[in-house]
Amino acid sequence: MQLIDTHQHLILRAHLGYAWSDAIPALAGRDFSPADYAGLTQGQGVVGTVFMETGVDDADYQAEARLIAGMVGQGGMLAQIASCRPEVDAGFDAWLEECDRLHVVGFRRILHVVPDGISQSETFRRNLRKIGQKGLPFDLCVLARQHELAIDLIRACDGQSFVLDHCGNPDIAADAFAPWAAGLRRLADFPQVVVKLSGITANARADQITAHSLQPYVDHVLDCFGPDRILWGGDWPVCDLGSGLPGWISLTHQFLAGLSEDERSAIGTTTARRIYGLPAAGRGA
Repeated sequence: MQLIDTHQHLILRAHLGYAWSDAIPALAGRDFSPADYAGLTQGQGVVGTVFMETGVDDADYQAEARLIAGMVGQGGMLAQIASCRPEVDAGFDAWLEECDRLHVVGFRRILHVVPDGISQSETFRRNLRKIGQKGLPFDLCVLARQHELAIDLIRACDGQSFVLDHCGNPDIAADAFAPWAAGLRRLADFPQVVVKLSGITANARADQITAHSLQPYVDHVLDCFGPDRILWGGDWPVCDLGSGLPGWISLTHQFLAGLSEDERSAIGTTTARRIYGLPAAGRGA
């Protein structure tokens, strides 16, 4: 099974600030470079990546996209998803225009790190619609408790496509399956939403990071969205809080073993190509 990793982070502290990582021992004070990623994925079937903005300090989010633009085309990196600030009118249009030259195939604003009201403002929604008018998706990163907030945003932004990150962030450690499952089912009712199979081991206790414990979550994602509306992401290095990247790749193969080859291909590569409009993969498996 080949994989396009649609959620590859990098931490490059000589260039950018990552204050959010300072309190996380597994990430604090370390770089996570393209060379590190290549070493972890060698021979693992990863045929290309899409860089995902890494939640850098506010002053650095545009600098991050400019830096990453120079890496696209190297080491299998196909494109990037850039950070944006739809809640602020000033400079928003200019940022979208600049991103046309930065190999940007989508945008994200992490919504679980800001007040819930930000995505409810008309300014935010008006600017988000501009992303849809450019034909680009918006990665929707919310916690399970924010599913209703996400539904309100989707309804308000007709014409905008969305990628729901990390399976909608179930609180696996708290065994909170039922409320997450209900919210995910409602999100799947919107045809303009696809979901990213990523990130869930970071939400689990150590004793839960097994195929047996996590399979019910993946099965529910499959049941709600179907393989043609699921794409795969590694979420490295955040996944080091759970399974680690090689472990997540191994779990992915176990989760999807019962699917047909075409269904596995949809999740591994073809849905990502369709949603993000990706070029040919940049490296062999």
